Amino acid sequence: MKRSTNRILTTHVGSLPRPADLMEMYRDQAPAEKLEARLTSAVAEVVRQQVEAGIDVVNDGEYGKPMSDEVDYGAWATYVYQRVSGFEMRELPKDFNLIHSFMGGSKDRRDFADYYATPEAYAGPSTRPIRFPVCVAPIRYTGHDTIQRDIRNLKAALAGQNVEEAFMTATVTGVNIIPGEYYKTADEQGAAVAEALREEYKAITDAGLSLQVDDPILVNIYEWRYSISGDMAAFRKWAEGHIELVNHALAGVPEDKIRYHLCWGSWKGPHSTDLPLRQVLDLIVKVKASQYSVEAANPQHEHEWKDWKQVKLPAGKAVVPGVVSHKTNVLEHPEVIADRIVRYAEALGRENVIAGTDCGMGGRIHSQIAWAKLRALSEGAAQATKQLWGRSLSA
Repeated sequence: MKRSTNRILTTHVGSLPRPADLMEMYRDQAPAEKLEARLTSAVAEVVRQQVEAGIDVVNDGEYGKPMSDEVDYGAWATYVYQRVSGFEMRELPKDFNLIHSFMGGSKDRRDFADYYATPEAYAGPSTRPIRFPVCVAPIRYTGHDTIQRDIRNLKAALAGQNVEEAFMTATVTGVNIIPGEYYKTADEQGAAVAEALREEYKAITDAGLSLQVDDPILVNIYEWRYSISGDMAAFRKWAEGHIELVNHALAGVPEDKIRYHLCWGSWKGPHSTDLPLRQVLDLIVKVKASQYSVEAANPQHEHEWKDWKQVKLPAGKAVVPGVVSHKTNVLEHPEVIADRIVRYAEALGRENVIAGTDCGMGGRIHSQIAWAKLRALSEGAAQATKQLWGRSLSA
């Protein structure tokens, strides 16, 4: 994967605003031929939009991963159940609070209970039946045709476009953290998921594309299970096993083609008890990846550029700090973005920093604002380049 050898490169985390008609096709389960044709053209459009916004390292917007009406969290996670065997969708009661089932142990949600009871927090019971995946049989990867379709669409869209690199995203192995009914232990189930998803990882890198592995599980497990007790030793023990599982999934996948993305969740809440990055930074750099993507515009984590001074970044690797956020509709000023980039460059070395986003922009903020943020990201990177190299990009 490329580094910022002569200027600050720009990228983003993956999800981008989707065309309304494509969303409707997914929702209405349009005929395959019609959906496939629109998907191909939509990917071409979103690659062009990224290039026009000044993004250097682009992707397919995650358009091949349908947003699901069955599970109330993003396509980054739900898509996997359409690409592996062994899971059965089961209906949960209408009054079942899916978020509370995961976040019931959250100190943030306890401390700000009045806020989390409001519709703004999306924390109330569902108004419709929810279906949730349960493992009931052996887990095997079955998405070979689908991932090849997504690869073809992205490669076709790249033709004639001036980009530095292209990537695709895939979920982390631990996405299914609730034990199912088939495997004897959660660890056994996790290993099966890891070995299944490795096939998707390899398909992406074998095609010459870079792979981003999405992992909000590592830090959010602390929020869900340990934030009230504050038992850091128990959390660290779990986290060490999780990183081992991630590396197990990445076995045989070229390390220099992997970007590891970590985020603290996309809900628009206080995030007052987010796990500090310093508590897992030593573990993160053990992931067999060449780049590490972290939130750095989120107000709870903007100061954490300092923590990178305390951990030696392995030679040849880079950090992708988020310098614009998906958690607010406020448009970051390019000078603010440049300042954030420069701080990371001073801590890590300018060649080891690529400007990115906190998390995916698709579905989190209005599409017009999302694209404006990416343009501001590019403008900020240009200003940072001028400061760090003493010249403008046109020089």
